[in-house]
Amino acid sequence: MSDTVKYLLDESQAPKSWYNLAADLPEPLPPVLHPATQQPITPDDLLPLFPLSLIEQEVSTEREIEIPRPVRDIYRQWRPSPLYRARRLERVLQTPARIYYKYEGVSPAGSHKPNTAVAQAFYNKEAGIRHITTETGAGQWGSALAFAGTLFDISIQVFMVRVSYQQKPYRRALMETYGAQCIPSPSELTESGRAILAQRADHPGSLGIAISEAVELAAQRADTKYALGSVLNHVLLHQTVIGLEAQAQMDQADDYPDVIVACTGGGSNFAGIVFPFLGEQLRGGRQVRVLAVEPAACPTLTRGPYAYDFGDTAHLTPLTKMHTLGSTFTPPGFHAGGLRYHGMAPLISHIKELGLIDARAYQQLDCFEAGMQFARAEGIVPAPEANHAVRGAIDEALRCKEEGVSRSILFNLSGHGHFDMQAYMDFLAGKLSDQTYDEAELAMALAGLPSVTAA
Repeated sequence: MSDTVKYLLDESQAPKSWYNLAADLPEPLPPVLHPATQQPITPDDLLPLFPLSLIEQEVSTEREIEIPRPVRDIYRQWRPSPLYRARRLERVLQTPARIYYKYEGVSPAGSHKPNTAVAQAFYNKEAGIRHITTETGAGQWGSALAFAGTLFDISIQVFMVRVSYQQKPYRRALMETYGAQCIPSPSELTESGRAILAQRADHPGSLGIAISEAVELAAQRADTKYALGSVLNHVLLHQTVIGLEAQAQMDQADDYPDVIVACTGGGSNFAGIVFPFLGEQLRGGRQVRVLAVEPAACPTLTRGPYAYDFGDTAHLTPLTKMHTLGSTFTPPGFHAGGLRYHGMAPLISHIKELGLIDARAYQQLDCFEAGMQFARAEGIVPAPEANHAVRGAIDEALRCKEEGVSRSILFNLSGHGHFDMQAYMDFLAGKLSDQTYDEAELAMALAGLPSVTAA
């Protein structure tokens, strides 16, 4: 049997619709609340930030939502993405498990993020929007939206979490190459940024702060909207092309996953690979065990309570019910910057509460060790975020070895690490260390959770 087993779909097999998990939920999502009234928000409440087409997707319960032809035409540059059988890794681990990975690093921006960036840019262009503001952690989302913005002639302004801005200069350079403006956050450009800097001039930033800055500026101009790279229902919806393709590719392999693994920060790549399989299960299909893997230094699913909270630090966003560490919580500056978010997508938090998925947290060094092992076996260097999924998949494979059981394991390799080589250099030089959050700061952030009586 060949070492490299690659499963490809032709363009005619590419998904023509996104899949909406909301259609198959056994219990509906808790409502999103207006922070002033604590009543469910209306579409009009969201119009200052998003075009109506995306708001309609956000609240939709239709099972399938058609992918517009212009979006599919752009997807064709890298979609369908390949699915691989990791036979060399299986041999290294001496496991009876069958390991598959869906590789999203083939996109122009090097990750899964363009799946939603292109869609969001398209709908904003249709609505006559000329400018979009956004946030980014590690820079993968910012890079993707910068790429999409140049395709649709929309200017992009990216607030990049300061610690990642400093750690990942090549991600910043990629955004600027695509024509976007990249600003370290917190910044002096917004009231929310200035307020944070007044308290601490060297603040490392967080996704919650960067969201506040981007939302603040978007709300001030009629020709400007805000775009989010994860968390929201419509963002997770766009990512389901990953899992829909994977279903067809697993059919090619004459196999079906017993376990699906993906890393979680806000939840977009996790939803992308998981939701189509989970929807099939909820409709009476085959059962699958789902594992969400997150950083131990920002353990939203494994440590955060399920509660209503703001999506940003300055409290400019509506209240959503989710697993949260508190909107004022600032995670330590570990290298997987895309996973440094205080909250989790409401849809993912909801299915966690329903017992449909499991969650596990890993330390930074364990994940980089797994990434190195994967790179030396399979030849692809994963992004620090994706290393969490690699770690989870390897541990599941070793569990199969211990139990003497052959299971099929599918994980999402959400992006490559070509812009993260400094992190690998630090790991190889022994300069990388595990990081822990401040328990007192976490307790303070959780103590500040809003009191909600309406739901």
